[in-house]
Amino acid sequence: MPYVEGFVLAVPEANKQRYIKQAEAFAELAKEFGATRVVECWGDDVPDGKVTDFRLAVKAEKDEVVVFSWVEYPSRAVRDAANAKYRSDPRMANMDMAFDGKRMIIGGFQSVLDAPFSA
Repeated sequence: MPYVEGFVLAVPEANKQRYIKQAEAFAELAKEFGATRVVECWGDDVPDGKVTDFRLAVKAEKDEVVVFSWVEYPSRAVRDAANAKYRSDPRMANMDMAFDGKRMIIGGFQSVLDAPFSA
């Protein structure tokens, strides 16, 4: 099963197309560095919670949309090597950031269940 690196962030609604362009560029790097899949999800139904929620977690402002995304790698070792490459690659340094990266939540996860369903 894949090793997954997940992200939650807030993107200004006005930056949606800019973010998609940035995500497409990142996906190309991720593929080059060993990722097997990149998924980007634009918030559509992100309810407010009573104690916590996605918007609170990333301190989303009124004009921002929560984005949930993940990158799949064959293993943690491949993910760790990819992260080292991202940090040193000038294409990452020159990427047009469409959001405030200081409020992004990121984490690596070992898959414990993968239950695909067919139609």
